[in-house]
Amino acid sequence: MGANLPALRSHNAALVLGLLRGAAMAPGSGGISRLELAERTGLTPQAVSKITARLRADGLAEDAGRRASTGGKPLTELRLAAGARCAVGAHLDGETLTAVVADLAGRTVAEHTAPLDLALPVPAGLAAMVRELRTAVGLAPAPVLGVGVGIRGPLDHRTGTLHEVTGFPHWSGCPLRTELARGLGLPVAVDKNTNTAALSVLAEPQPAPGAGSFGYLHLGTGLGAALVLDGGLHRGGRAGAGEFGHQVVQLDGPPCKCGKRGCLEALCLAAVARADTEGAARLLGVGAANLVALLDVERIVLGGRTVLADPAVFRAGVRAAVGPVPVGFAAAGPRAVAEGAALLALSPLFARAALR
Repeated sequence: MGANLPALRSHNAALVLGLLRGAAMAPGSGGISRLELAERTGLTPQAVSKITARLRADGLAEDAGRRASTGGKPLTELRLAAGARCAVGAHLDGETLTAVVADLAGRTVAEHTAPLDLALPVPAGLAAMVRELRTAVGLAPAPVLGVGVGIRGPLDHRTGTLHEVTGFPHWSGCPLRTELARGLGLPVAVDKNTNTAALSVLAEPQPAPGAGSFGYLHLGTGLGAALVLDGGLHRGGRAGAGEFGHQVVQLDGPPCKCGKRGCLEALCLAAVARADTEGAARLLGVGAANLVALLDVERIVLGGRTVLADPAVFRAGVRAAVGPVPVGFAAAGPRAVAEGAALLALSPLFARAALR
């Protein structure tokens, strides 16, 4: 069968762009030469020259100067023109919309925060989302490629349709991606807030070999998780992986908003409500230990408004339960969901394995 040449060219350009972005995101890195691009992609130097010429013409790549000679001809380095395009990433929780504008390297260049009440009827809630996202788009210093959204699940990230939104059942079945794209006139991607936060963690320099397998636990107005296995986001066969908060840990426990009893989320939130932060941390540790025992992840990453309000207590409670497994926090802190959502919006431009 013959190759689809336009698709092949697009794929090869994405490979090169992905390497340029990787170089831009690496601490202290300048650029990367065409020879190195050819070696890392397996493309011929002639193919790389053609691709980089197109990327420069499109304003996506630029010269980064010449590297000092080591005996041969000095190599000209290229770098990602990070400011040439932008993406907007948004975190929609029950009470607040947090949006960031990110350049092509994923760096935040602007941010916007506004109240958001998911308890409102869907039409009013959608109108508020569109209004505030338009404000964020207006902060962008360059053309916006798209908008990424992180919101509590469960949902179908492939269609951007919300399923049984815990605590806000009237949003169930809302085609959020379609509605926001219509209102914004831009491509929109939607995923669970935990998954987008995990994407921001994946973009960080890995602390050690094998650290690309981790569990991200998010405790805010609810409790959820994202699973990253072998460097890739694991969603499960029905895109439902990570409903961490709804594991039953007490058969005769209090009712949960999901309809079951004794869910870890219900117990954690009850402890938070009575100001028992240490108790909530111990409960979160129980769930983290279950996750480590089941999947043998290399580390646990914590995030979410409640955790970040008292990080030392939550880290101590989880570390006590998981033993030698490292416990840390997303580098982006309270912006992790929004920054990961911006990376989600940028992902079609790059060849990266983070989205499976």
